[in-house]
Order: sequence, then structure tokens, then C-alpha cells
Amino acid sequence: MRTVIVIAVAALIACAIVPRYAEQLSTRHAASAVLAHADAAPQTSTSSSRTVVIAPSRDGHFRVNGRINGRPIDFLVDTGATNIAITQRDAAMLGIHPTERDYVGMVRTANGTVRVARVQLGTVEIDDLLLHNVIANVMPPGASNVNLLGLSFLSRLRRFEYADGRLVLEQ
Repeated sequence: MRTVIVIAVAALIACAIVPRYAEQLSTRHAASAVLAHADAAPQTSTSSSRTVVIAPSRDGHFRVNGRINGRPIDFLVDTGATNIAITQRDAAMLGIHPTERDYVGMVRTANGTVRVARVQLGTVEIDDLLLHNVIANVMPPGASNVNLLGLSFLSRLRRFEYADGRLVLEQ
């Protein structure tokens, strides 16, 4: 029953957030043309200097290799995540070491509500896309085993959209 309630709350939150970004998710003819020629393999490819097309992985999720402050990091693209979310293990690899008292933010996840440490990342790169000063949450141990590329990155792009089975990010 708890799981059903958590999922229902997450769905209500998504219903409140998604309309704000609906314009960015609109399908555009130019992106469809780019996607029609994209390779079907589940990998990231750069179709222009400022556009990244991401094919789904075998499990249907959009995974992408990126860089935080120049260091490589893997992300799962999550348009339902307000901010980038980084596992504590990967944050430590990046030189980010929040103390217990830094975990003051609260976020709701599919696994329940957890405390997070809010940080500001100097740079976040996905292929040729580069953003400075991006907000992220460091997740406590056990809260997540993947890093999420959330709206603190995606909403600062010119557009991001799902078209023809692929995710298009454009800066």
C-alpha cells in the first residue's frame, strides 16, 4: 500500500511540473528529420555542434555519458527529477564530500522521501552541450544507485524533446 501511495504522490508532482515544460517537449519537424537518419543503436550521437540525439538503451531508458567538472560520469535522463541527482559514491569521486549536517533538502523519490545535500556543480557536459553552475542533489547511501540528469540541466537547454523514439537535447 505504501508503494502505491508513493507512486500516486510522484504522479501528482509530475502532473504539477510537466505543464511548465510542455512547450520544450513539443515535436518539431527539424528534429524529426534529424532523427529519421539517426542510428538505431542505443548510444549518444552528436548530430550538430549543439544538438545531441540519444537513442534508448536496451531497457528503454535514456542513458548518457557526461562530465561533471571535467570528470566522466554516467547519467540516466529523468525528466521527472527536479535536479541532477548524484550518488554519494560518485559525488566523492568528484571531490564532493557533504557532511551529515549538509543533508537538509528533502526530495520525494519512488522509494520514499529522502534527505539530500544540495550542491552547485561548476560545469556539466553532455557531448558538446555545456552548462555552468548547475544545481544538483547528492543522494545518501542506498537512496539511488544511478545518477539522474534532471531538469536543473534539461530546463536550461534551448529545447529537449522525445521524437521518433529518441531524445533530442539542443543548446
